[in-house]
Amino acid sequence: MTMSKNTAVSRRGLLGLAATASVIGGCARRAEGSPAAERALSFGASVAVYGASQAGIERPAVPQGHLELAVFDLDDGVEPGAALARLGEAVVEVAVSGRSARLAGIAPGDVTVTVGVGPRLVAGVDPTLPGAAALPVFAREEIAANDRGGDVMVQVRGSDPLVVTLASSAMADAVRAAGGAARWSQRGFRRYGDDGYALNLLGFRDGIVQPDPARPDNEVRMGGPARVAGGTIAVVRRLRIDLAGFLGMDVAGQEAAVGRRRGDGCPLSGGGVLAPLDLGAKTADGRYLIPVDAHARRAHPGATGVGVMLRRGYNYDNGVGDQGLLFVSFHRELRTFTETQYRLDEKDALMDRVTATASASFLVLPGFSERTPLGAALYA
Repeated sequence: MTMSKNTAVSRRGLLGLAATASVIGGCARRAEGSPAAERALSFGASVAVYGASQAGIERPAVPQGHLELAVFDLDDGVEPGAALARLGEAVVEVAVSGRSARLAGIAPGDVTVTVGVGPRLVAGVDPTLPGAAALPVFAREEIAANDRGGDVMVQVRGSDPLVVTLASSAMADAVRAAGGAARWSQRGFRRYGDDGYALNLLGFRDGIVQPDPARPDNEVRMGGPARVAGGTIAVVRRLRIDLAGFLGMDVAGQEAAVGRRRGDGCPLSGGGVLAPLDLGAKTADGRYLIPVDAHARRAHPGATGVGVMLRRGYNYDNGVGDQGLLFVSFHRELRTFTETQYRLDEKDALMDRVTATASASFLVLPGFSERTPLGAALYA
């Protein structure tokens, strides 16, 4: 599997991070996995594989600390439905039964595997289905041809990095056996602070607020058409960050770029960490408390006119000069991401600090069961 390496940035480039940091500062509806106690309770606990939706999206509620995401292409002549059914069997072998030879008897713990299919495969079924449209090209991208798009996404997450590596290898074996070839991959990690929120490489809290998973209309899961009901759209972007440039600014400059305080994640407009952003709040001399080009303002759903993304970003480190964020988001519509990204491209103080080096979108398939194979609805 290949990993592209790039570098560079400037004050308006933390783009993808922008989408990512909507990730950092975006205002939604609910805290991402509430704080440390909830995470402590879920750490290492097994996660149900079967259900209306796949594991690794909204369950577990608090994302595990390690991730490996790999993108593959299917060879010409491969029947996608049969290939996906085989991948579903491999998911069970890895995450439920522990029968995978790769795991060598190691308990899977809380490992989750999430499978998505790319626009080429979806359009081959029905070009009007969600997921059939490819992710467009955005500003500030340095993406090799092999690092854009792809037919199959396999996301493996878990608390034990060894299990994640072994499970990812097992899934890669299954894809190759089904007639696929590796395109690109990336490992990532999360670090949680004492308050239970994830921290990114910039030193800010990441994904402070998220859609409420208890609401059926939470803008993540699709209710239809029938072929995709229970599924979601995922966007994956590897975002190289100019860490030296950003961290070279004083803290006030960093906070102005993000729109939140570095120390506690609270919005610059006031209130606690979960307080709604007051985009109209001004200083006595008429300046906005949250600057006009702050990421939190630019990515705010009230300004973008689209829904709230479920964001599951992970830090990555491929060596000096290639560090950043693997941005992963889930939503019912691709435009939830694209409209946000276009707005960030126009004017965002983080944009010049971020360069996208990989980019793709996928239809994350509905859940499956012992009697209903993975991908059965799409390829019925």
